[in-house]
Amino acid sequence: MTRTLTIRRPDDWHLHLRDGAMLRAVLPETARHFARAIIMPNLVPPVVTGAQAKAYRDRIIAALPEGSDFTPLMTLYLTEDTDPDDVAAAQAEGLVHAVKLYPAGATTNSASGVSNFDRVRPVLERMAETGLPLCVHGEVTDPDIDIFDREAVFIDRVLDPIRRATPGLRVVMEHITTSDAVAYARTQGDDLAATITTHHLVINRNHILAGGIRPHYYCLPVAKRETHRLALREAATSGEPRFFLGTDSAPHTDAGKLQPCGCAGCFTATNTMSVLARVFEEDGALDRLEAFTSRNGPAFYRLPVNETTLTLVKSTPDYPDQIDTDDGPVTVFDPGTPLTWSVT
Repeated sequence: MTRTLTIRRPDDWHLHLRDGAMLRAVLPETARHFARAIIMPNLVPPVVTGAQAKAYRDRIIAALPEGSDFTPLMTLYLTEDTDPDDVAAAQAEGLVHAVKLYPAGATTNSASGVSNFDRVRPVLERMAETGLPLCVHGEVTDPDIDIFDREAVFIDRVLDPIRRATPGLRVVMEHITTSDAVAYARTQGDDLAATITTHHLVINRNHILAGGIRPHYYCLPVAKRETHRLALREAATSGEPRFFLGTDSAPHTDAGKLQPCGCAGCFTATNTMSVLARVFEEDGALDRLEAFTSRNGPAFYRLPVNETTLTLVKSTPDYPDQIDTDDGPVTVFDPGTPLTWSVT
């Protein structure tokens, strides 16, 4: 039985850090284990320009614990008024590593997102020229589409037409939740990849709804049927280069989660590596954990693999139930089963 596992230090290719007091409280939870992370731009107001991305990056770096070598990889929030020249300049400077597409109203702080996709075509065409990836929140927002079907419909109605109209555009399907998304990703070329979250490998929709509502498992995209969860686990543990980790760790205070209209998001930054080690061990794939967490993402983003390493040992970890912030406590994701791997 494997009792020690050393891998290249992992990266998180989809992370929410928020700002202010929340940023200062949750950033150490990611910086402890991860070397880099793609930082989501859905602040209020959103991070739209290169100048705003630089200012946000500076705030993140200022909030890092002393001695940390964590590197934030910044993104821009795509709006219908985004300037292609500003995007290209920010990429050329090495400041931004992706642009984020939120369909307007799809998730937290997405009101400034895109409704008319024709209006963002000049930005997408410039990105195809320069190789800058488009990170996609893949859900339609039509009220007549069932929430459990919105990812599959988005692929057919929005994603595939955008990619056909913009040859060469590099796309990351973020936080995929369905077997439909897994199947679509596998039929495409190497200009498309998909991130998978920690929590979608563990929970299905029964965890949210059966036996009472559990708001700390409510996220967007919402967890789907068990068949979809199993498809995600098979993809994540396959070792295929197109699938890699993006935690979508999304901190909300308990006061924001535990109300009649609660916030969507699971906070997994603290214990992700221990949860993933258990998942991969259960599926007989510990030898492919490094590909999912540490190699496939850098390859797609055209970045070097981290030189430093992270070691997991077979022991019971001691993680807090909550992270205290000046805005209130944030509950750490509960995988529902005992964890048996610790990060040394």
